Amino acid sequence: MNNVKTCVLMAGLLGLFLLVGQLLGGSSGLLIALVFGSLFNFIMYFFSDRLVLRMYGAKVVTAQEAPQLYAMVDRLRQRAGLPMPTVAIAPHDQPNAFATGRNPDHAVVAVTTGILKYMPEAELEGVIAHELAHIKNRDMLIATVAAGIAGALSNLPYLLMFGGGRDDEGGHPFAQLGLILLAPIGAMLIQFAVSRQREFEADRVGALILGRPTPLAHALVRLDNLAHQIPMQVAPAVAPLAQVNPLAAHGGIGKLFSTHPPTGERVARLEAMAVGN
Repeated sequence: MNNVKTCVLMAGLLGLFLLVGQLLGGSSGLLIALVFGSLFNFIMYFFSDRLVLRMYGAKVVTAQEAPQLYAMVDRLRQRAGLPMPTVAIAPHDQPNAFATGRNPDHAVVAVTTGILKYMPEAELEGVIAHELAHIKNRDMLIATVAAGIAGALSNLPYLLMFGGGRDDEGGHPFAQLGLILLAPIGAMLIQFAVSRQREFEADRVGALILGRPTPLAHALVRLDNLAHQIPMQVAPAVAPLAQVNPLAAHGGIGKLFSTHPPTGERVARLEAMAVGN
């Protein structure tokens, strides 16, 4: 069900992108939308890992530099049936983790120094399993495409104005102004909804990789509590990649603007898995 919802949301995001291109620029606008969106996705797809590591200030480590962490990732990636990813450590005191890279053969699992300091080993295994689930599910590609389309959509009106506007007599200036203002917000909401669905699925698959859901449930509670006590200075563009987003809203209409589901919902689903098992 999480995968079905993701497909529907991605189709809606692409449809919105093409609709705005058509309404703002006519047939030439639609073509520009396709080219511009494809270029955004190409750049993000091939260079996302390096960009994300740089924005987090993370450093790649070897088995000699971080033997326990490296061995844990290696053991769990074998359970997941994945190639060995690159392992990195980001110098942030807030406990957190993220995965990036364009596919399982070019993937990175990164943790913060804070998670190595505050997280018990069993819970850290749950965190690593969650990040490996993102790799197994190719969520990095999904997130990259969603972010690329949303980013291109935000800049599309300015590109079309630079390119000369519509190629026909259609269009209404007030409607076009409304699109310029509202379309990026709609794209952002869809992008965030995609992100929330992928987090639910990564929790589920991560619990299967580990063989038990309880450690990840406990880890999420600990991460969420510490994220509100220890701030992390990181660019908002890459904050959604973290396992728990300290900027995420909790409930109400603010939930629509959150890249992560409420921690309580995630924990409840994992506990239901434990009862089912």
